[in-house]
Amino acid sequence: MKQVVQNYKSGELAVLDVPEPGCKPGGVLVRSAYSLISTGTELMKVSEAGMSMVGKARSRPDQVAKVMQSVATNGVPATYRKVMGKLDSYTPLGYSLCGVVEQVGTGIDEVKVGDLVACAGNEHALHAELNWVPKNLYAPVPDGLAPRHAAFGTVGSIAMQGVRRGEPQLGDVALVIGLGLIGQLVVQLLAASGVRVVGADPDPVRCELAERLGAAACGDPASAAVEAAVAELTGGHGVDQVYLAAGGGSNQPVELAARLCRDRGRVVDIGKCRLDLPWNAYYEKELDVRFSRSYGPGRYDPEYELEGRDYPIGYVRWTERRNLACFLDLLARGRVDVEPLVSHIADFDDAVETYQRLKDGDLKAVAVLFRYPEHAGEAEAPAVDVPAVRRGGTASAPARSAKTPVRLAFVGAGNYATSMLLPHLAQRDGVTLSTVVTTTALSAANAQRKFGFAEATTDLDAVLGDKSIDAVFVVTRHSSHADLTRKALLAGKTVFVEKPLALTEDELAGVLAAVEESGNDRLQVGFNRRFAPLLQEARKRFGARTGPANLRYLVNAGRLQHGSWYLQQGTEGSRFAGEGGHFIDTASWLLEADPVSVYAVATSGNEDLQVVLRYPDGSTATISYVTTGPAGFPKETLDLVADGRALRLDDFVRASVYGPKKWVSSRLPKARDKGQNAELAAFIKAVRTGGPMPVPLESLVATTAATLAVQAGLVGGAPVTLARAR
Repeated sequence: MKQVVQNYKSGELAVLDVPEPGCKPGGVLVRSAYSLISTGTELMKVSEAGMSMVGKARSRPDQVAKVMQSVATNGVPATYRKVMGKLDSYTPLGYSLCGVVEQVGTGIDEVKVGDLVACAGNEHALHAELNWVPKNLYAPVPDGLAPRHAAFGTVGSIAMQGVRRGEPQLGDVALVIGLGLIGQLVVQLLAASGVRVVGADPDPVRCELAERLGAAACGDPASAAVEAAVAELTGGHGVDQVYLAAGGGSNQPVELAARLCRDRGRVVDIGKCRLDLPWNAYYEKELDVRFSRSYGPGRYDPEYELEGRDYPIGYVRWTERRNLACFLDLLARGRVDVEPLVSHIADFDDAVETYQRLKDGDLKAVAVLFRYPEHAGEAEAPAVDVPAVRRGGTASAPARSAKTPVRLAFVGAGNYATSMLLPHLAQRDGVTLSTVVTTTALSAANAQRKFGFAEATTDLDAVLGDKSIDAVFVVTRHSSHADLTRKALLAGKTVFVEKPLALTEDELAGVLAAVEESGNDRLQVGFNRRFAPLLQEARKRFGARTGPANLRYLVNAGRLQHGSWYLQQGTEGSRFAGEGGHFIDTASWLLEADPVSVYAVATSGNEDLQVVLRYPDGSTATISYVTTGPAGFPKETLDLVADGRALRLDDFVRASVYGPKKWVSSRLPKARDKGQNAELAAFIKAVRTGGPMPVPLESLVATTAATLAVQAGLVGGAPVTLARAR
């Protein structure tokens, strides 16, 4: 079999052919599926191996002390031979993996051949094709948990043991210093425990990632941002716990911990950083300094780890193995998410190159996985990029005189435009309907006659070239939205495009390329429900949230009539791709964030969908999009529950909020107000004043990407990560 090894004397890394381990009693033989590179501990070891002998001695003064003791006892020649012999040997790497049980040793009855297990230990969960693992260093993987995620079990246990040592309580505020792999997991575990978290790391990318995964605020420890966030969240008292998850030789982490911890707070050392405690600072606050020993109780105890002697649960609640099983359970239930931490998955045969790229800095990563040959054909977790919005060029949106009318052009004059948009605009003061563009002359003439357009034409280029037109409405079939929007942006127009903005990732990228090229980001997508007066009032009555929320949105879409162009999925996209953005945008607006993952399942024929969106603070939104419901049932019902309160919306006719005080709206007239008029008013105001668009472009892009991810999820049959491009 093959195994990754390193020569500590020369620094050489290699993938060697070595004999397969036997299956001893009290353990199992595991064939690796994925193993995790610890970008902290392992890279530190790899870097040390490349140092000179003097450098090695400086980095490990504890080992130098042992050598000096050996010199005193055994003499220089014997000690030299012993040290050189040890250095000039291959040593293994790795300590966290997931694999399949290939053989079961005697005394093992809770797993069987073929079971998936997560394994721990720097002698038993190595970067190797086969490992023998004793019973207290593996745990069964829950059903449905992907092997690559279960491979995080050991580092998750390290983070979990650190959090347990801090003894957090609901409502606490904690500071995590160092947002590498362990720090990111500590942030999520604390957030899942009801703790508000501030993160500190000099890397802004890691700070942004931690905020996406649940931190309240993150920043460079050298800036004032971290102190300001701590002061705001704690009323100036300081955090209840500090978790040191940083490495390196700087003493800044322990000094920052003393400055930002409250009186009699706790400081927990999880990483390997310098610990020259400033005596006065720690003494005056009587800070409780604690160390977290690796995966938990049982670590370094050969009777526990090798002989399988467990500690009674009544005396030791959380052991190594129980921590491992607990972390796997949190992963399986979605309370911790490791997919955003996976920066790279490398084939096991490319291990040496991968380590070298990490060491040289060519590969910037939080977590890297090795994938073993038997699993090389497995599908990766599908992901949809949320493209970064980059603004270039010199386009501007000057403010206009209140007396100068806003001149509008419409591209398309179909049923939605003529029933839901133009009636509001035709009677609005300060608006001039300048030109309507359609592909057929008669439909343009009908719109001109009915709504009073000054001109009707089939020439789009003439409209885009008309400098007097301030804004263009794109209200055509779905397949043309992205291209028409791109052209209008490049022409310098403010654009209102009906949903969807795009039907593919390439179309979305094309729109954003036009924004970057022109510098024109004046774009609104017709997500009108967030503007509905009834929903606005209900949200105001509900108030601000402090904890995660659960949102349920039932959309009784009904069946389409035979011949509807919505059924032309080959050209116009799926029905949900066309209108699903409405519901995702509404959920994101209510939850005040953009989703980070999407999971979708469908009934036979993909007619009825269940879409589950997960948000950075742990909130979830479930959209049930059904076409087989009865015609008399309300089309849209929504429930939002959080912090002991509940909001209910009944088809934009009635809303209610339950909490310390109950509020129920009066029933609206039969004509439901879904926000189109208020949305148009906000859009016209932005055009007139040159002010911000009603919805930030970043939010429009995130909603579009999430809508596209639904189809990717249906194809892949797994959750889709929404990866923010940089």
